[in-house]
Amino acid sequence: MGMLKEFRDFAMKGNVIDLAVATVLGVAFNAIVGAVVDHILMPVVGMITGGIDFNTLSVKVGSAELKYGMAITASIKFLAIAMFLFLVIKAMNKMKKNEEVAAPAAPPEDIVLLREIRDALKK
Repeated sequence: MGMLKEFRDFAMKGNVIDLAVATVLGVAFNAIVGAVVDHILMPVVGMITGGIDFNTLSVKVGSAELKYGMAITASIKFLAIAMFLFLVIKAMNKMKKNEEVAAPAAPPEDIVLLREIRDALKK
């Protein structure tokens, strides 16, 4: 029973729950970014490059087919996700900075009294 209790305590820690929620949100976010890149961004890039569908780009080497177009699409997806996460983190850091500036904490009363005593002793 000790191992079961220890596992339960581990599984119910805040960090494990946060990680599980983040994983589920990441999977859902991947679907959104994939749809945006595949159905909005890549067709526009294809129009700019003369109607090229990157997913179909490939090279035959012997009997193998190297589909480098899918790597290009995956790279664009990565850049889109990285840019979005950068913007989200930048906005969160800006909000944190505003919270810190807006609410400076007053020192406790005992600290104020100790400072007064220190200043009186200096005189």
